Amino acid sequence: MSIGVVRPRPEPKPGKPRVYGKHVYGNLYDCDVEVLKDEERLRQITIKAAEVGNMTLLDVKSWKIGEGVSVVAIVLESHIAIHTWPEYGFATVDVYSCGLHTDPEAAFDYIVRMLRPRRVQKGVADRSLE
Repeated sequence: MSIGVVRPRPEPKPGKPRVYGKHVYGNLYDCDVEVLKDEERLRQITIKAAEVGNMTLLDVKSWKIGEGVSVVAIVLESHIAIHTWPEYGFATVDVYSCGLHTDPEAAFDYIVRMLRPRRVQKGVADRSLE
């Protein structure tokens, strides 16, 4: 499979990191169990999250694992992942982007709104290279 012409990366502007990366991740507790079980709905939530975060969606894969679901979206800028355990009302979410034009926090927050947890444990990591 060919992606097309590979061009060299442009030099960063002065004062900007050579590689920009922001990883927003979290644990969601006491979520809407019906959403956590619904593979197609979770796929649509992931697709919309990429749009909300201004990311370029390349592909989405999902798997039903017992009652739970795992969804992984590959975006040009990195990835979005949701893993659910409906039997515990629990989900984990990762949104990672290396695009300055993107908003991974907005994408993460959209997913949180759709899963309707009672409690969220959220982390943000800078994954840039200065």
